[in-house]
Amino acid sequence: MPVSGEKYAMNWVERLRTSMHGLAESLGNLLMEAFHYLALFAIGAITAWAGVMAFLGMLEKGHITVDDILLLFIYLELAAMVGIYFKTNHMPIRFMIYVAITALTRLLISDISHTHKPSWGVVMVSGAILLLALAILVVRYASSRFPAVAGPNPRGKARNREDAESERDDTSD
Repeated sequence: MPVSGEKYAMNWVERLRTSMHGLAESLGNLLMEAFHYLALFAIGAITAWAGVMAFLGMLEKGHITVDDILLLFIYLELAAMVGIYFKTNHMPIRFMIYVAITALTRLLISDISHTHKPSWGVVMVSGAILLLALAILVVRYASSRFPAVAGPNPRGKARNREDAESERDDTSD
């Protein structure tokens, strides 16, 4: 009879270990998701606040330049990127490239409007913009050639064809 008692005790220990492992994994997932949502809300709020403050600064200045408008576009792209990441749990690579292109364009316009001198810096920034545009083409080609597997959304929301296409076009793991 001691053999079956030992077997029962081992089963009980194994079940307890499995139960504790499941509890720890669930608690860890809960804490990570809570941090994830909190960080997304913080980034979104900071982006919105910075956009509003930049806009109010433009109104206070009395005139708006192309440089200012491009800055607002950067804030818009960052907010859209946070929104897409919140919905799909994937980082939209193309949006980051758009932000970089807009930032370099803003730098180029600012440099040209303030210095009025031709320089290699203008050529280098223009080349960087061209490389980023080519990177968008590569990302688009790769996402159409090697589409993401359409499965259930990690957030538990229903997915449709449009969501899957948007994810395939705009995200990369």
